[in-house]
Formats: sequence, structure tokens, C-alpha cells
Amino acid sequence: MREYKTQMEAARKGIVTPQMALVAEKEKLSPEVIMEGVAAGRIAIPCNINHTSISAEGIGKGLRTKINVNLGISGDCRNYEIEMEKVRLAVEYGAESIMDLSNYGKTHDFRRELIDFSPAMIGTVPMYDAVGYLEKELADITAREFLDVVRAHAEEGVDFMTIHAGINRRAAEAFRRSGRLTNIVSRGGSLLFAWMEMTGKENPFYEYYDELLEILREYDVTISIGDALRPGSIHDSSDAAQISELIEIGNLTKRAWERDVQVMVEGPGHMALNEIAANMILEKRLCHEAPFYVLGPLVTDIAPGYDHITAAIGGAVAAASGADFLCYVTPAEHLRLPDLDDVREGIVASKIAAHAGDIAKGLGGAREIDDKMSDARRRIDWEEMFSLAIDGRKAREYFESARPSEQDSCSMCGKMCAMRTTNRILEGEDVVLRK
Repeated sequence: MREYKTQMEAARKGIVTPQMALVAEKEKLSPEVIMEGVAAGRIAIPCNINHTSISAEGIGKGLRTKINVNLGISGDCRNYEIEMEKVRLAVEYGAESIMDLSNYGKTHDFRRELIDFSPAMIGTVPMYDAVGYLEKELADITAREFLDVVRAHAEEGVDFMTIHAGINRRAAEAFRRSGRLTNIVSRGGSLLFAWMEMTGKENPFYEYYDELLEILREYDVTISIGDALRPGSIHDSSDAAQISELIEIGNLTKRAWERDVQVMVEGPGHMALNEIAANMILEKRLCHEAPFYVLGPLVTDIAPGYDHITAAIGGAVAAASGADFLCYVTPAEHLRLPDLDDVREGIVASKIAAHAGDIAKGLGGAREIDDKMSDARRRIDWEEMFSLAIDGRKAREYFESARPSEQDSCSMCGKMCAMRTTNRILEGEDVVLRK
């Protein structure tokens, strides 16, 4: 039996766990640096004691920016096999996290298969599962039953859970006064707001927060404190509702750490480009440098079908400004459940944003692979370029679709390729273009 319940408790006792050692190896840092970060709450290692297939990852200050992939069935799209194909694709493309957002029927069989298979950390939003799991209407669910769903997910091996504990009655009143254009766009947040309004009671995850933490501590589940009042439009970004909830989340963060429960804090959402850096600083200040997990942010509201791009633009700025974890957005955002191609496009866009942010932060070793790619381009070594690319498969498909007549060029420039021309001159050869 191990000497600690959670990674945070171990770190505070000066114990380097196998998970900390693995994260240190992946990040090329000392185990002591990881241990100190976990002890202080600046780093989280979501790793449920029952998720035996996991390859632990660290999220937080001084580490590579990680990405999350959302998937799961809905009432209109119920094909579990397709969702498992998305899981396999996410693992193939190196996503560090997968969130099962299934919200229809009995989802535990799919979740168990996912946890058994996935080396990536697994997250859920128990609020989504409550209606189907309990087979009750929302207003009929009791506070105790919400906690029962949390316990069920913890027992199954979920590594982190999004819990919208910050939308208490005070925060809800701030929302009412805010005069928002898009109201509440968080699915879990809207359901909790509706439950509170229909029952006249306090948010059960806020009222019984200490009991919730005991469940999470028992299985070493990281709480990802959800931003129920995140902005759903650039019109609503940085408003009083968003900030009032963030203040509540800061208090909840400290209370979780007092129980040795690891914390991540979730953030926007939709946000104008010029507001992103300030929001990252504000979260780190109000939430005591807890790892920050952002959706996007999406920097414009008029690009349905291309929201993986609007999110990647915002995600790069967010990561460069201190965000630690990016939730991918696919081209299908706001339109439908994503298919396999959408998932791939979303993963790649998010990985580009995360890597760009790491370069901007000056993270040790972040530029090494870029330098290798640049060297391969100078030498016009196509196979090496494909091996280094974030999406080597797509790069190869583009190249092969219009092969050049000469291998040391591409079909855009042909014999006028700048690399080819300069290489030949530096090697003492003449440049001949017309033969």
C-alpha cells in the first residue's frame, strides 16, 4: 500500500512518485523540479489510481503545453465504434488528454473501454452523465445523487473531472446583472444554473464541496474547476460574470489543495485577441498559479466551419501568455458532432498552437525540432521533413499529389527552388534552368 493518497500529498512529503519521474523524463527536467511544482499546485499530474494504462503527463508552469481532445456520443449520434476510432486517432497524433463528453444513455461501458485502452489521461464532466446515469429529470436529481455520479466516474478510473463548482448563487446573480449577449454557453454550467433555478437550492458541488473533494482524494482524481460563466462571444469576454466566478474558483482552488487534491482551472471561451494575455495573468493571480486549461480562446465569432483556426490563433497567444493546457476545437464547432477528419484537423491545429506558445515562452528544447526541420528543408530531404512534421501524413499526401520532375525541389518552384539554387552555387555547380 502506498504512503500517500494523491500526487500532491506525495510531493508535499518529499516523495518522487513513478508518475513524477516519468513526467520529469518526458519534460527533460529533474524529478525534484516536478515534485516541487506538484507540491505547490503549479503542476498537476492527473492520474487516477484505477487508470492502469496511462502514461502520465504533467500540466503546468515550465512544462510543454498539452492538448485535450473532446469526443463522446450524443442523442443524435450514438455510434460508440466511431468514437473509439476517434480515440485511436487522438492517441496516434499524440494528444495527451481525451475527454469523454458523452451525454446520452448508459455511458459507462464506453468509458471503461476508453480507460482500459488509453495511455492519454481521461477527463469527464459528470454533470453531463447525471440524467442518463440516474434515469431522472434534471429537477428531480438530488445533491447526493450528483455526488454518486462523481464517485462512479472516479471508481471507473477517470483522471480529471470538470466540476462547475464556482457558479454559486452569488456568481449566478452577477450573471443576471451582466446583460450578456449569449448568456451561459457552458453545457454543464447551464444545467446547474437551471437546476438551481428550478429547485431554489445552492449549487450542490459548491454546497458539498468538501465531500466532493474527499471522493476525488480517494482515487487521486484532479478537479478541473469548470468555468460555467465563460464567455460564449467576444461581446461577453472579461465581463463581471466571468470575473466573479473566477474569484470563487480561486477560493475553491485553495480549499482543494488543503485536502491534497490537485487542481486545474478552466477558462475562456470566446475572447478578443487583445484581451487574452491579460486574462491569463489574471487567472494565475486569482487562482494562485494553478494550471490553466483554456478552450481556444476563439478570437472571432464569424467563422463557423473554420473555428479550429480561430481557436488556434487564440490558443497560441494564450499558451505564450501562460496557459498550460489547450482544449482542441474542430471545424465542426457550433455546427455538429465532429467526424474523424474534423478531429484530425482540430488536433493538428491545437498542437500547432501549443508548440508555437512553447517557442514563444522560450521553453527549453522547444525549438529543436524546428531547427531540424529547417535543416532538412535546406538539404531538401523530403523523408526527414515528413518524419518531423506535426502531420507528416498530410504533408506527404500534398507532395505526392503533384510530384516535381526533380527530386530536389517541389512543384511550386521547380528548378527555380531557392534552396536548390543556393545549394548548387555553394557546392560550386552552375544553375541551369532551361534544360
